Amino acid sequence: MNNLRFYLGLVFFVVAWILPLFGVLVARLNLPLSIKAAIIGLLTVGGPELLGLLAVVCLGKENLICIKNKLLAWLRRLKPAAPVSRTRYRLGLAMFLLPLIPTYIMAYAPQWLPDHSPQRLYINLAADFIFLTSLFVLGGDFWDKLRALFVYDARAEFGRRPPENPAGSNHQAPDFDVS
Repeated sequence: MNNLRFYLGLVFFVVAWILPLFGVLVARLNLPLSIKAAIIGLLTVGGPELLGLLAVVCLGKENLICIKNKLLAWLRRLKPAAPVSRTRYRLGLAMFLLPLIPTYIMAYAPQWLPDHSPQRLYINLAADFIFLTSLFVLGGDFWDKLRALFVYDARAEFGRRPPENPAGSNHQAPDFDVS
């Protein structure tokens, strides 16, 4: 019985996470708009919460903590550990900021990418892919910087660079590290 509860809770947990994706399929069905809206609403708002609650009830506290710890350990492995080169960091920043361009085009020049344009979906998907890829290109230090945005007590610290001036040069080293 205990084994059955665990696997049933695991099924509820997984289905709760993938349930909103079925809204895309419902949108393509030949149903009245009001029925589509109701079904998509249940798939995105009510269904996942209900299945998540059932998963918690079936799994129990110990199994839920175990699953959470395994998921967090898996996510920590995804985080790149080694520092990245300056070139890779700049490329990653360009990739991080590039997806903003289609957003501004759709907001301020919608005639270039109208709502009914099939290219709009592909451009948005490509922009999302580039954004997510940029997080891996930027490396683990950037992940820490990004995490610090959501920590109230986090402070930015700029370290001093050692002077790299050759003898007799008037060039001054910056007061903070910009790398």
